[in-house]
Parts: sequence; structure tokens; C-alpha cells
Amino acid sequence: MTPPVRIDETHALIEKMVRRSLTVAVAESLTGGLLVAELIRIPGASRVVRGGVVAYATDLKASLLGVDNEILSARGPVDPEVAIQMAHGVRHRLGEGPDAAAWGVSTTGVAGPGSQDGHPAGTVFLGFASEDGAVSRRLHLDGDRDSVRQQTVAAAIRLMLETLEQN
Repeated sequence: MTPPVRIDETHALIEKMVRRSLTVAVAESLTGGLLVAELIRIPGASRVVRGGVVAYATDLKASLLGVDNEILSARGPVDPEVAIQMAHGVRHRLGEGPDAAAWGVSTTGVAGPGSQDGHPAGTVFLGFASEDGAVSRRLHLDGDRDSVRQQTVAAAIRLMLETLEQN
């Protein structure tokens, strides 16, 4: 089980991003706005967070974020490529050119309690996109619906912290 996000982790993330003049845009499905809410609870977040899009319905992933309809039709929304395309899409849709977010981060998956398109509850994909490329991370989380959503937020915060530490 992924430990819940701690405020000191989120605070450290925002501080480091401010120091490096990095911005982020967030696209959320299963977390329904929890990730962007976690980020903006920290003072100074307005210097980092461009905004967030909750694209809970599958068709909104295509119309709002530019996810390929063929991929959504063939694989469904719980997919690593969907997570990457969501991250790319939100990065560019919440600012153009020099105003584009440095990072796009996305969450998509199955919070539960049941399965979706053959994916058991707790199957989650995080997407991360920047001008240097993109990556997805698959998570297998345990717990009830709320726990899966909270663990997803924690994992996304930690993914961003890891990215900062590697660069």
C-alpha cells in the first residue's frame, strides 16, 4: 500500500518547483481533482500550478485533452498510452508556447470497487510529460475507493519529486 501524501512532501515539491521556475498542469480522471487540490493547498502554488482538468468521462479525454479516439476505443481509458497522451494534452492546452506548462501530469485508472474493462480495482496509470519526453507508471493499489484515490495522489506527488531529484 502506498502511504498517503504528507503535507511536507507537497510543500517540498512546490518549493523546489518555484526555485527552478517550473510549472505543472494536471489532467485527472479517477482522482477527480484531488491532485490539483493537494498542490494548491500549499502557499506559493500559484507560481507553479497552471491549472487542472478533470476528464472523468472517456469522451472528454479525447475532446478536452486530445487523447486519440482510436486508442480509447481499442484499449479503454485505463492504459499507459492514454495516461501519456493526457499528460501531453493538458500541458499544451493550459498554455501555449512559452506559457505551456513545463510538466503535464495525469491520473487514470480504476478506483473501484469493481473492475473496468478487465482491469481490477486499484489499477492506475500515472502520466508525466515534459519537453524532454514522457513516461507512464503503472500502480497496483490496495484499499477501498477513497484509499486508491488518495494513494494515487501520493504516488503522483512522489513521481514529481523523483523527477526533480533526477534532474
